[in-house]
Amino acid sequence: MRINSLGRHVIYGLSGFLLLFSLQACAETGQEKIDEILQLKEEPAGVVFEIVTGRQDGLEWALPLVKDQIDQLRKRFPDLDVAIVTHGREQFALQNQKKEDNKKVHSLTQQLIGKDIPLHVCGTHAEWRGVSEEDFPEYVNVAATGPAQINDYISVGYILVKISSKP
Repeated sequence: MRINSLGRHVIYGLSGFLLLFSLQACAETGQEKIDEILQLKEEPAGVVFEIVTGRQDGLEWALPLVKDQIDQLRKRFPDLDVAIVTHGREQFALQNQKKEDNKKVHSLTQQLIGKDIPLHVCGTHAEWRGVSEEDFPEYVNVAATGPAQINDYISVGYILVKISSKP
């Protein structure tokens, strides 16, 4: 059975809602998972950070937290591949039109990109809000869906670290 475009959006939407609901019910800073990774004997294939805070200002505290955690990981595993996927309300701080109000977030995103750490936002969530791929700067990767992007990383062996609340 084929699912049309609207059906896919409904499925992605329900998946995103359930994911957001479960993350809010179980708020996480990711540090426990970071500590587990640091205890590994061998470097993992990579680490993908999932940021879903449900707050417009979420990246103001989440990105510095993730940067610190990446520094911890790369101290132990210098060549570790890392990616970041944000797919909640916080992703909209990365729009071109919000650069002036979110200078710290944009600057930190560019620093991370400079360290070969891609940052993805959810195109489907953006589309629901009338925001297109062109509304984000070139250094932000607009994925079809945040959850699918995360699953792509997990499928090649990345370890998932969830960030949904302040430390």
